[in-house]
Amino acid sequence: MATRAELSVRPLTTPIGAEIHGVELRNDLDDETIDAIRQVLLDHCVVFFRDQDITDEQQVRFAQRFSSIQHVVFDNTSSEQPDLTVIDISQPKGSGTDSWHADSTFMAAPPFGAVLRAVQVPPVGGDTCFASMYAAYEALSPSLRQQLDGLTAVHSAAKVMALVRRLQNATVRGDADEIPTVVHPVVRVHPETGRKLLYVSSNWVERIVELDEAESAALLAFLYEHVKSPELQCRFRWEAGSIAFWDNRACQHYAVADYSERRVMHRVLLAGDVPYGPNDMPPRSAGLRPRAAAAGAPSARC
Repeated sequence: MATRAELSVRPLTTPIGAEIHGVELRNDLDDETIDAIRQVLLDHCVVFFRDQDITDEQQVRFAQRFSSIQHVVFDNTSSEQPDLTVIDISQPKGSGTDSWHADSTFMAAPPFGAVLRAVQVPPVGGDTCFASMYAAYEALSPSLRQQLDGLTAVHSAAKVMALVRRLQNATVRGDADEIPTVVHPVVRVHPETGRKLLYVSSNWVERIVELDEAESAALLAFLYEHVKSPELQCRFRWEAGSIAFWDNRACQHYAVADYSERRVMHRVLLAGDVPYGPNDMPPRSAGLRPRAAAAGAPSARC
């Protein structure tokens, strides 16, 4: 029998992040509870759950209530559950996760989101920071926003593929040369909220199409630095059994590489849709809305 939960929501910062209490994710949650969690996610970009004693299978089952599972080219030799990736790192510096990024934007339809569970964490360090790309876009001047609205960028897997090959237990399916580059808008329109957001990160973006090489490099460097502003962010301290669920379309994250002991995280990626910009017609796949959370007026947060 499906379980209904009474959610308690505690925002972490004004632009992004909220903890949800009053729900056990190991339960088979009813549609109303899932819709409520989805709405909190849309309002805050990333939501956190504490003290969740769940199995890999229960984590996958919870994630599947929001979208189908996304399999990507990066794998891990310690993963036993095919829908889940084990991130097992004790030497995190330079791994690619310690830079501001959204997940796998080199894909034609990048992931909608991710559900990340802490299995083993170091006694100190290993926090994850999240930044709202709504707030990043809205903090820019009107003239710069207008310019960015018409630009597109080339996204590629090559840089991260090279990093992943050096990680502990990591494997890569295929060759970077076999993965085509894709072009996404520099400013994305969120398919559910209708809000504009900044959609570039250094892990994936090679260049801005409409600018020459020097102009592209200068503008991207400015935008990457802009995303680092603390006013856009929240920071989450992991404990064993903590879970983060983020909207990969609307935020970026940064895994702080300040630890030297083992950190084991289990991640499920969720299938997304094709990004579109302010000057584009929404593609048919836009708007993953299994139940509630129809597009409407912009939220005051995130």
